[in-house]
Amino acid sequence: MVDCLIPRTYYVLICFFILYPNGANFVPGEKINYNLANSWADKLGMELYHLGDFITRRKEVQESFKEAQVISRNGAKIVENMAHDIKIMMELKISAVRRIMDTAENTALSHQNDKEDFYFSYYNAKDMRGPEDPIPTPAPRELDDMGKPHIFVPPKEIILTPKAEFFDTPVNLSVSSVHVPLNVFDRAAEVIKSIQWSENLDQIFRDNYKNDPTLSWQFYGSSTGFMRQFPAAKWKAEPVDLYDCRLRSWYMEAATSPKDIIILLDSSGSMKGQRLDVAKKVVNTILDTLGTNDFVNVFTFGKTVEPAVKCFEETLVQANLGNIRELMEGVDNVNIGNIANFTAALTKAFEVLEQFRTEQRGAQCNQAIMIVSDGAPFTYADVFEQYNWRDLPFKPVRVFTYLIGKEVADVKDIKWMACANQGYYVHLSDMAEVREMVLNYIPVMARPLVLGKNDHPVVWTQVYADFIDPKMSDWLWETKQCDDQREDVLEFRREGYRMLEPNEVHKRIYLRNKAAWNQPLESDTYQFMTTVSMPVYDRRMNATKIANLLGVAGTDVPIRDIKRMLSPFLLGVNGYAFIVTNNGYILFHPDFRPIFQGNILKPAYNSVDMIEVELLDDDRAARDFNPVLLTIRDSIINQSTGSKWMLVKNHFDEMKRVARIKRQYYWRAIPNTPFTLVITYPEQYGVHRLAIRAENEIHRMNIKGENLLNYFGGKRWRIHPTWLYCKHNNKTFATPEEELVWFLNKMSQPGWRWPLSRSALPPEHAALMFSNTSTGRIPSINDKESYYCDRQLMQSLVFDARVTEWFSKNTSFNSKDDKGNEFKQRFGITVAFLATHSGLTRWQEFHSNMAEEAGAGEVFSEQNKRAIDEMWYKRAVDQHFVHKDSFVYSVPFDAGDLGEEITVTASNAVFHTESAKSAPAAVVGFQFHHSALDKLFRNITGNGCAVEDRECYVIDNNGFIIISPYRQEIGKFFGEINGGIMLRLVEEKVFKQVVVYDYQAVCFESSGDMNASNSLLSPLFHVLRALKWLLHTALWYIVQFTNTAIAEFIDPYIDEDMSDYPASTKTTDWLRLVTLHRTRLKSCDMQRVLYLMYNEKDNVAFNMTAHVCERPFVVLPIPNSNMILLVIDQRCPRDPSIQLSVNPADIHYPLDKNQTFACYKNDREFSRVRPVSCINRHINESSIELCGKAGSIYINVILLMLGLSLCRYL
Repeated sequence: MVDCLIPRTYYVLICFFILYPNGANFVPGEKINYNLANSWADKLGMELYHLGDFITRRKEVQESFKEAQVISRNGAKIVENMAHDIKIMMELKISAVRRIMDTAENTALSHQNDKEDFYFSYYNAKDMRGPEDPIPTPAPRELDDMGKPHIFVPPKEIILTPKAEFFDTPVNLSVSSVHVPLNVFDRAAEVIKSIQWSENLDQIFRDNYKNDPTLSWQFYGSSTGFMRQFPAAKWKAEPVDLYDCRLRSWYMEAATSPKDIIILLDSSGSMKGQRLDVAKKVVNTILDTLGTNDFVNVFTFGKTVEPAVKCFEETLVQANLGNIRELMEGVDNVNIGNIANFTAALTKAFEVLEQFRTEQRGAQCNQAIMIVSDGAPFTYADVFEQYNWRDLPFKPVRVFTYLIGKEVADVKDIKWMACANQGYYVHLSDMAEVREMVLNYIPVMARPLVLGKNDHPVVWTQVYADFIDPKMSDWLWETKQCDDQREDVLEFRREGYRMLEPNEVHKRIYLRNKAAWNQPLESDTYQFMTTVSMPVYDRRMNATKIANLLGVAGTDVPIRDIKRMLSPFLLGVNGYAFIVTNNGYILFHPDFRPIFQGNILKPAYNSVDMIEVELLDDDRAARDFNPVLLTIRDSIINQSTGSKWMLVKNHFDEMKRVARIKRQYYWRAIPNTPFTLVITYPEQYGVHRLAIRAENEIHRMNIKGENLLNYFGGKRWRIHPTWLYCKHNNKTFATPEEELVWFLNKMSQPGWRWPLSRSALPPEHAALMFSNTSTGRIPSINDKESYYCDRQLMQSLVFDARVTEWFSKNTSFNSKDDKGNEFKQRFGITVAFLATHSGLTRWQEFHSNMAEEAGAGEVFSEQNKRAIDEMWYKRAVDQHFVHKDSFVYSVPFDAGDLGEEITVTASNAVFHTESAKSAPAAVVGFQFHHSALDKLFRNITGNGCAVEDRECYVIDNNGFIIISPYRQEIGKFFGEINGGIMLRLVEEKVFKQVVVYDYQAVCFESSGDMNASNSLLSPLFHVLRALKWLLHTALWYIVQFTNTAIAEFIDPYIDEDMSDYPASTKTTDWLRLVTLHRTRLKSCDMQRVLYLMYNEKDNVAFNMTAHVCERPFVVLPIPNSNMILLVIDQRCPRDPSIQLSVNPADIHYPLDKNQTFACYKNDREFSRVRPVSCINRHINESSIELCGKAGSIYINVILLMLGLSLCRYL
């Protein structure tokens, strides 16, 4: 009877260990013994399983959750509630911006007769001083550049205090500060006057923040260029301040309705030298002012009309970062040629715009032509009559003209083009005035808005990095390349000619590629935002005649704040939510990877389409998107409500692992915004979740006299750091745990009430709601409801804490138990841990002695406190459906390259089942030393894997090495070590190859000469080229004469025998090694071939024996784990040409001649929905006569005198 209870496998193992008490040995030259290898796998699996079962006490944990109930997850209701919460939050932000806008308009009107005070003192964001900072002295100059008395106003003193809600930036919550761009003079009459009256906005800023302490930065951006920001803070300007609020998307999109723009760049022979440089700068500045709701193209016109980007012919492209970058590169490469054919250029522009207008493509609102030229010979009135004056007085296309050059004979015709077509004309001659002159087109495009007076469109931007200019990415990349060159020089100084060895070259390239492939999901460098803004109109009577735009009011909404509204607890493990804009772009998504190399923004980081991150498991080619997914996308951007299940591929863990999973999707619009919320969770284990019963609710526990704080004793616990459990609006806490304890104490006191909602209602909504109450009193966020708690999450957290309270306490195996001490000593166990579905993490440290070591467990708690978002948690839940009792084992990918002890992490999912419904309740696990695992493996195998013709590996379910004969291979992908065997494992269906596309990749192409032009250059440029040639020639001679000296200098530091290197190598190749080969960033697509173990338990490959060199290996599953044992016969030759890798590889699309990747993408553009607001005409606009402005030229007297003197003697 007893025999029936003993598994048959144990009889085999008992017999084996009686016969081979110390393991069994292979005899050199003997073929692989299948049965012997099978016994190794069984013994290793059994040892590890009993270890994990004992250390984690997983059965006791499972028993602890027996009081919980399993309920169905209602995805439709969840997405509805989340969308409602986000709507309330966003309405609160809109309400704040509307009050700023109203106050700004009224304040400007009431101060219209004030005189400007050129000595007015304000808080300059770049020039504020602390109480201990010295007071600066005025500059010694008496006159400024314009010959006027120099104005010196000492910086104002301010006290700044770091605030967590402002990303720990030191701020002052009493006043605002002003940022003035480098190209704006803050003492100019219009600027200083606007700074004066806008200081009155401080009161509404403070009131807004008092009403809603969750508000982030509030600001007013003036059309004169400055930005007033609350709260006051010092401006970060490293390495240079490129910020101008008028070039930010929140300003541009609020100031003008969506627009189609065609830029016509004169490339005739007269546009040479500085004129062409200024013209290119004008075009690039116009491009900088466009956003994702705009469409644009650039055509050059000489004798013929050509697109700046060859494949952007006869079309407009969306003005996202990727397309703008492509257009700028095309403009940089423009060459000058013959005479300018204005007729052909205007005709081309009007025809393209008319086509888009009639087909309802593009922006479907404003349209404009920007002409950049050094003059026009005629007015070309016939062209305008044919295309733009058909339906007078309305003219569908505005014309803006930018006259380039100092010596311009006639401006009449080119100015007439603008004035006759509701546009604007400017004349500019040097780089310094380009930005200000270009920005003159914004108030003109805004005229219909201003004339309408009452309509203030609400604009939400695409996600963006706070104050960073996109051009900084190129500068950071240049800096990174310079750092790489410096490292090469220093390495050559240390290593000498060993750098030439293929292994060293390969290693260096790999390490740099690895750094480039590093795409962290979170960043401390950048804060990602969306901004809500609306235009501010000038209501003054004299301003109304010219429809003046005062500026734009707005407030930032950090993406992290929106994520906190999403209750990820309700979506469960491997569930997530994301938001999609009207353009189909993601506002945020768990696979949104905007940066690489740790701190560099990708060139097109904020134009990632939802179908580029939701990858269907359909084996289609890259960018051949499934029609089902496209249909779902259309439903989402049209703000419908719907649901659908799909088979998808989810990559994770640095894009080196993959899971194939069936997911449920639900989506719902967020009203009065361009956003749609989407939630998704796995169908296999996401359709049910745990819930507490009524008798376990917090208020019932209080009635019973239970102290909630007793369940959170000690220091060995953490809660999810980014989840919103409870949040006090007027108190700050050092840690989430400290805040939780404060609220638990409040909950235990009489009179505790759960708040009704997350966010306070906007004042105008609250006034309406409470206008009929007996008191008429409007509750605010600063009233007694000055906090928010997620009731459902808190109830689950307290329940989990109560039923797992025992886990972190000292137990028998942590003190005197012999078996526990044996496990600790044999396996080097450092910590056992438990994480629950409510975000609670507990752990138990194991010490080498009886005394508790200081700081033990700190490393684990800092790196593993995100519970269901930790990789070991996600993988354990997935593994549960392969084998419910199995543990998932993993080591770091770079483990073999580390000098310290390698840590192995093992985890197992605990499910709770009720009435045939089950849901993940927790994950238990432990960490132990790899050296102990390796020792255990060697004890089991004896010297069976130590003979020269045998190699034994333990590999995880994604093909990464857990145990290897060579330490440096641990953590690496096995296909890189032995591609031939890995390929056989794929062929025998042990592993499946899964291709994953990365549509957010960055490639590096040779920069070459980015500023090409022909021989018609300015004389100064010829002089600079001559100097450059002389410098290069001199350096070449220096190198030739000093090569020998340098070699002699370096030789003492080289300890190798150089006889293997030819003389030419020793004298010249070091120059090649340390020469910087510059590249530029390009958006591109890449693919990774990842590997996933088949889940079939009875896989034929596991029953196959080795057969000489036809099958020189045995592969076996290790029971109760995610690992396999691989024993290889090394006598068989290895094919070194077979190299498998999980690293990314470029996708080479079939591009036509002159076609770039950007063109390839635009040929396959997706549908979009135009923003709701479009105000592009007003009946009174024709009465506005102001349509032009010339640049200001200030004469430098010294240069004038110098010029006259030179004319006298030359």
